[in-house]
Amino acid sequence: MACRIQNVEQFADLWEKTYNTKGRPDWSHILPYYDEDIYFRDCIQEIRGMKEFKAMTKRLTNRSQDLKMKIVNIMMDDKLLFFEWEMTLTFRQTRSSTIYGLSRLTLNEEGRIVEQRDYYDLWGDIFDNIPGVSKGYRMFMKKLFG
Repeated sequence: MACRIQNVEQFADLWEKTYNTKGRPDWSHILPYYDEDIYFRDCIQEIRGMKEFKAMTKRLTNRSQDLKMKIVNIMMDDKLLFFEWEMTLTFRQTRSSTIYGLSRLTLNEEGRIVEQRDYYDLWGDIFDNIPGVSKGYRMFMKKLFG
């Protein structure tokens, strides 16, 4: 039987296993649910194809010393799956930072993930957790964009 995303419960279970394995992501069990022609985009990179996608997951795993993610909200409507998440990273074994984001997944007719778009404010969430930097960063952003 081919791997296919069927409902939010199944997907949430797969995702939780990926990101809650002693602080180091393990993509081995969820990769079969991605299509060979996966298109991935976030605020850092744009990736096309399974070869590049696997390389990205390997880089993430290799540089993650303590990374955990939890799904806060999730919904599925036909071929679209949206989930809000909180990712906690530990830097240099001492300081942790939480990044808040949302992912939109598009499934193909076979129920495989053909597109993943991640939305988050990487630098804002990191700077918010640095004493002496967070207030200045938010004041700067408010002055420029608020």
